[in-house]
Amino acid sequence: MTSAGDLAAADQWPGSIDLHLFNEGQHRRLWELLGAHVLDGAAGVRFSVWAPNASEIYVSGDWNGWGDGAAMRSVGSSGLWVAIVPGAAAGHRYKFAVVSQAGTTMLKADPMARQTECPPATASVVVAPSAHVWNDHEWMRTRSNNPNSALRVYEVHLGSWRSGVTSYVDLARQLAEHVHTLGFTHIELMPVAEHPYGGSWGYQVSGYYAPTARFGTPDEFRQFIEIMHARGIGVIVDWVPAHFPRDEWSLAQFDGSALYEHADPRQGEHPDWGTLVFNFARNEVRNFLTANALYWLKEFHVDGLRVDAVASMLYLDYSREPGQWIPNELGGRENLAAVQLLQEVNTVVGHEVPGALMIAEESTAWPKVTHPVYHGGLGFTHKWNMGWMHDTLQYFEREPIHRHWHHSELTFGLLYTFTERYVLPLSHDEVVHGKGSLLGKMTGDDWQRFANLRALYAWMWALPGAPLLFMGGEIAPWTEWDESGGLPWHLYDHAPHRGVSELISELNATTRAWPALWVDDNNPASFQWLDSNDSEHSVYAFIRQLVESPISPISPASSISSSVVCVANLTPNPRPGYRVGVSVSGDWQVLIDTDLVRFGGSSYRGGHTVTATTEVPWQGQPASALIDLPALSVLWLGAPSE
Repeated sequence: MTSAGDLAAADQWPGSIDLHLFNEGQHRRLWELLGAHVLDGAAGVRFSVWAPNASEIYVSGDWNGWGDGAAMRSVGSSGLWVAIVPGAAAGHRYKFAVVSQAGTTMLKADPMARQTECPPATASVVVAPSAHVWNDHEWMRTRSNNPNSALRVYEVHLGSWRSGVTSYVDLARQLAEHVHTLGFTHIELMPVAEHPYGGSWGYQVSGYYAPTARFGTPDEFRQFIEIMHARGIGVIVDWVPAHFPRDEWSLAQFDGSALYEHADPRQGEHPDWGTLVFNFARNEVRNFLTANALYWLKEFHVDGLRVDAVASMLYLDYSREPGQWIPNELGGRENLAAVQLLQEVNTVVGHEVPGALMIAEESTAWPKVTHPVYHGGLGFTHKWNMGWMHDTLQYFEREPIHRHWHHSELTFGLLYTFTERYVLPLSHDEVVHGKGSLLGKMTGDDWQRFANLRALYAWMWALPGAPLLFMGGEIAPWTEWDESGGLPWHLYDHAPHRGVSELISELNATTRAWPALWVDDNNPASFQWLDSNDSEHSVYAFIRQLVESPISPISPASSISSSVVCVANLTPNPRPGYRVGVSVSGDWQVLIDTDLVRFGGSSYRGGHTVTATTEVPWQGQPASALIDLPALSVLWLGAPSE
């Protein structure tokens, strides 16, 4: 039973400041206020939950054999309930028995649980204060979302990266080594917040504050992050504030009313995924989500969040027919409350966790996604370029004989690429649900498919924007991704597949060594077409260069010597003696040749590492080079050093 002293302690909770911040929806460390907290000594555990429309709440668990629960006390008009249970301890499972105003009792998991049972079990778990001692202080001090920092991302689904590896620590050790070898700067984890159904890949979250128990404890997830940082690899985590599943034991109708979701299905139900939409207009819901973003960034030292399904948040009529949605107070289709939430989250994160990345998966033309909030933007640091992905894959899926009719599919994106700071994604969404693998999308015989894929990667890495590749893309599987099994790592035994992996490593190493490919990435002056109109031959050429600007003050001389020319020949016909303009005379280094034998090509050029130039002006440049262009290939040429 709860003692008088325990009740007195409960009466003193929460303090007036905590209560004020909660009522205002401004409690930035909500996880320290709500949920299950082990008290000092043997005093037990304090449980607290928000359920303003409940008539009674009891908490029960392992300490009493899941019998009659301890009654919780309502804290005034705040909607908070609290109980101190002396017999409860770290490691105990628990749930709340929430009695609605209608008298119905619902057994609910804790929305603020920081640990859960491993699915399919659904109870929350009392977690002890973290015992993890962080040793990544230098990483945290120097990490940055500075626009001029390199960003090359490897997207990962932990459950299917390598079969048989089922712990955060073992995953981290193997994954860190692999990603370090490939040369990516960051990994992006598909959602690791607890989710009941593995087939959702984590995008239907039930435990927003709990790393999934499938791979271990919260402290073991902290070790995962620490191991990545020790290898110089940042960690981005997918975050899902747009919707949540309907499971009766979770957030849905939590206190017998539409608490986290909208009551009206025209606002509260997601037609695509059968899920529920958060009520972003409610202070407590915005607080729940804003604090959750901070929780992952602060408690786990995560380096950034990739916000899922932003478009579905921004538009009230997203995937809805007329009559299935409610206009905003101005009569428009914009979800003004969602805009407010996103701006608030990005502002708060920018202030409290400087250096954190905030990346929007936003598939429409919503303006100023990556512009500052004080300039009317949403405040993200980056946005996925879904239009680029669609156009580019559509082009590479075409038979080369038809490509000259669709030349603009590879050039159109450059008309808008500098309006936002973009990530160029080839993500998991492109290799599931019958879409086939990236290699499977390519055309021609096997040799041509591999050549096309290598050309796609080198083209992508050379463009303005940060490349993102879904796991397995480096070994070019023939089949699409299956989340129920591991990647086909045996393909490394086959030269064409191993060659693709070696190319990815080379692209990342070369990018790191040539800052023109990523510094000032969002500055139009960093990119210049040399030839975007040779549709007859399906050849493209452009130059990347450092520019003198307030954020990268460099001399004009160094900008010339650091230039990189990219030339793509996207037909099966070699182009001997093709003239390309260059910014300075001299011997240009062949930085990347996707046709090299070690990558799986034919070495049509003979593996030459230098291309001589002549002082023949061409394509608006003072000099030019005659280059033998291999079939279905991309070349990168580096300017001679001064």
